[in-house]
Amino acid sequence: MSNTFLFFRALASNPLMVGAIAPSGPVLADLITREVDPSDGPVLELGPGTGVFTEALLARGVRQTDLTLVESGSDFARVLRLRFPEARVLRMDAARLGVCRLLGSAPLGSAISGLPLLNMSARKVTAILIGVFSLLRNGGALYQFTYGVRCPVSRRLLDRLGLKASLHGRVLRNFPPAQVYKIVRRKRLTSREGGR
Repeated sequence: MSNTFLFFRALASNPLMVGAIAPSGPVLADLITREVDPSDGPVLELGPGTGVFTEALLARGVRQTDLTLVESGSDFARVLRLRFPEARVLRMDAARLGVCRLLGSAPLGSAISGLPLLNMSARKVTAILIGVFSLLRNGGALYQFTYGVRCPVSRRLLDRLGLKASLHGRVLRNFPPAQVYKIVRRKRLTSREGGR
């Protein structure tokens, strides 16, 4: 079964879960994985689908054994286990990351997300972000792509969670065009930096 067939079958059965009208392209995969440094630690990928971003992570030198792929779709999870047998593939809802504690003790270096956050409730997005940032090392980042015109995480939610988002880049040569945001913890001001 080809990746394209698998993608469109999943899209037809649950369009809100897939959240895209076509598989992500290699230019988007290059952009979203560009800053991932294998020496920073294990990498978490949320919603890997057919594994386009996973392939890009491997091309950047991330070992399969350092990858945890969280996928809720059973067909996608099955294919990911076949394609990346040394990676840890978890078939689960990413909103449960904070309560499941399935990833062990080593902090993650970075996280890549292909999840359609714009199709999700604020409560679910909050749970996903809390879960991801409970697993990321200090200085670690979440890279999230969107087809929307702005960051898929509201400024209000970012503020509440002590996070900040910056535009990492745009990809016009993707169908549809996409943007990638880098989300990190806000640095806390020390008493000297705060002017006290």
